[in-house]
Amino acid sequence: MKLHTRISIGLVAGAIVGVAANVYAGATGSTIADSVAKLQPFGDAWIRAIMAIVIPLVVASLVVGAASLGDLRTLGRMGGKTVVYYMSTTAIAVTIGLVLSNIIKPGSGISEASKQALLASYGADAQGRIELAREAPGIGQMFLDMIPSNPIKAAADGDMLPLILFTLVFGAAASLLTGERKRVLIGFFDAINHIAMTIILWIMKLAPFAVFALIAAVTARFGSEILKSLLVYALTVVAGLALHAFGTYAIAVKFLARMRPLDFYKRIRAVPLLGFSTSSSNATLPVTIATAEQKLGVSPRVAGFVLPLGATVNMDGTALYQGVAVMFIAQVFGIDLPWTAQLAVVLTATLASVGAAGVPSAGIITLAIVLKQANVPETGIALILGVDRILDMCRTAVNVTGDLSASAFVARSEGELGEPTEEQGEAVTVTQQL
Repeated sequence: MKLHTRISIGLVAGAIVGVAANVYAGATGSTIADSVAKLQPFGDAWIRAIMAIVIPLVVASLVVGAASLGDLRTLGRMGGKTVVYYMSTTAIAVTIGLVLSNIIKPGSGISEASKQALLASYGADAQGRIELAREAPGIGQMFLDMIPSNPIKAAADGDMLPLILFTLVFGAAASLLTGERKRVLIGFFDAINHIAMTIILWIMKLAPFAVFALIAAVTARFGSEILKSLLVYALTVVAGLALHAFGTYAIAVKFLARMRPLDFYKRIRAVPLLGFSTSSSNATLPVTIATAEQKLGVSPRVAGFVLPLGATVNMDGTALYQGVAVMFIAQVFGIDLPWTAQLAVVLTATLASVGAAGVPSAGIITLAIVLKQANVPETGIALILGVDRILDMCRTAVNVTGDLSASAFVARSEGELGEPTEEQGEAVTVTQQL
């Protein structure tokens, strides 16, 4: 049975068990939902295991990719295409969220009682997120922080953007080496890359069980009353994400990567499933890279450059959700945002999404920044925290899909999009089971 099929079974089974436990606990007063929620540590342990290999994989793949280019102009050209693609799709995503929010008006139907109940239940948690957002550096400091004073510390802290930039500079300098030095360096990091892929294969064997635990724990905690109160808001976010994933990306794949959208979605299906289950672009990154290379035919140097960068700066789903969330909270508080303010939301959410870490619920912190810029009460975050985890899973699935569409586009534009790798003999790769 293919791995994506087993992950799907784990996801569905986990959802059924979690929802059943939640409903049964609500009807009988049983503590079974709390017992199911205790499965979370197993899923978290699996995420920690796969995160442990992300740094070696990112460093090795970036060094090999950049050092293999042989021409710094090629690196600059690829970087320009990648950043323009990511920022453009992010701006489109925020716009979709705002347009849907203006049409559906998800905040206009929530009752005052539900509003007060949500503020009371999640106010303390929201205040903690607001404080974290207030401690976030400004734009100037954010750009300064991209230059690591200690790249080893950046790696230890999981601070991906400065680590990626340092590694790219290192790889660019390595591309100027010649002869035996260059061959040895590329061979060393290529070996690390292959070792990382082998470890990933071992870890992925546990993926269906980890996905079951993660989904069961989330749905067991997910109260139906909260869902009813925020149903229109949640459906607006999901509708926007679906429109972006199967509309914007389909157009980009067809006309920029010149690939049939249905083939694209079929080949990558394991990646959004994993992104949905883990709520982390970084945790999904090893499988994203393997899928791009072996399922889409993206060259290793393009995949190794575009995808680690995407896991850090490409947060289309997060940006779209922030657009809907700002409008929802404004509508609940009776604040009318003019089109000029909404344009500012597009710009702020696009820039803020770049700083959102590829880990669960990072978007909530950047949302506080967007709310403050739009003069919408930051305490409104409490209104949406109840369903944030479920929506975080959905938007991560969109984020990783966008990363893969970008890799296909850049590879095509660079003449490095070949045929998917054929499985030969008994060789075992990460994607043979995807």
